[in-house]
Amino acid sequence: MDLFKKCYDFTRADDIKSLGFYPYFRPIEENEGPVVQIEGKKVVMAGSNNYLGLTAHPKVKEAALKAVQKYGTGCSGSRYLTGTLDLHIELETKLAKFFGTESVLLFSTGYQTAQGIIPTLVQGRNEYVVSDKDNHACIVAGQIMAKGLGTNLERYKHNDMNDLERVLEKIPIDAPKLIISDGVFSTGGEIVNLPTLVSLAKKYNARTLIDDAHSVGVIGKGGRGTASEFNLEKEVDLTMGTFSKTFASLGGFVAGPERVINYLKHHSSALIFSASPTPAAVAAAIAALEILQEEPWRVQKLINNADKVRKELCNAGFKVIDGRTAIVPVIVGEDGLAFAMWRRLYDEGVFVNVFISPGVPQGRQMMRTSYMSSHEDEHLDFIINTFKKVGKELGLI
Repeated sequence: MDLFKKCYDFTRADDIKSLGFYPYFRPIEENEGPVVQIEGKKVVMAGSNNYLGLTAHPKVKEAALKAVQKYGTGCSGSRYLTGTLDLHIELETKLAKFFGTESVLLFSTGYQTAQGIIPTLVQGRNEYVVSDKDNHACIVAGQIMAKGLGTNLERYKHNDMNDLERVLEKIPIDAPKLIISDGVFSTGGEIVNLPTLVSLAKKYNARTLIDDAHSVGVIGKGGRGTASEFNLEKEVDLTMGTFSKTFASLGGFVAGPERVINYLKHHSSALIFSASPTPAAVAAAIAALEILQEEPWRVQKLINNADKVRKELCNAGFKVIDGRTAIVPVIVGEDGLAFAMWRRLYDEGVFVNVFISPGVPQGRQMMRTSYMSSHEDEHLDFIINTFKKVGKELGLI
């Protein structure tokens, strides 16, 4: 059989395009934060992870421009060899201070960060990765790499601490093991039951890695993430995250003990064999971090915005996953209806993300909406009213 046969047989995207319902790869022509231009028309953005609205902030843009003028457009090498700038060290130092950890290491993307940590730390036949079934795809990729090195992979039911303990009980108590979980789960917006997870890690002699991609700038003291939310900053071993959301840039990081970070610096293939984060990206992240610290009100406004939409959509009769983060998922229930709803919302001037199977389980297809501190009441009211109009048309409310 030809290796490419599967490519030619894949027509699902073409079928959706022919119906005019294709929601993916829509080029944004202008981005003003809460409002973007797509296909020549202005639409209210209700699907961005630009949580604090900093991608268009003058200070962030100016920092990126100045970095290009000083350092050029790229580093032309890995961090290990010729690709480390003083900017990288500055950001790592400031992040370590922000999170209250000994050390931080930058990676070129958030996705790559998981691949740089997991198979580097967990790679023996008698070692274990223990992972939430709903963890982000980057964690899954890192787990697959570790499994290829002989590591044992165990998964537990989503945010189910009883099932986590069931899994841990099966593993020898003296076996090295790493429990991995999203802090805020990217699809449903739920927060991990971190106090119980940490307690079980101690009980069963495990280390912990929390992915705070959707947590930093959203929960915790001053937006410091999941461990801060539960006053467990000293109890979580490693925290990873991304710059593509709150920090208005591109790249990733891991924060933790200096000796662990030092080991990753000298053993992580994802770090050693990848070009380092660009000057503009790092400078933008530094500026965004400074704004987060100087303007903590942005975090509360973000949560207030999401809470308002969540409450109004629930009151209108939509099936909304409960939560207290920036993510407000509206369950639709099947692929065809999800595509139709996305199209109607888009035609009315609201852009959301549509999640269908197999990305989510059958029956859980959704409009995955997310909010920013830069949304004003006029934007939120428009989103809410548009949802109500379309929901009634489609019989969802």
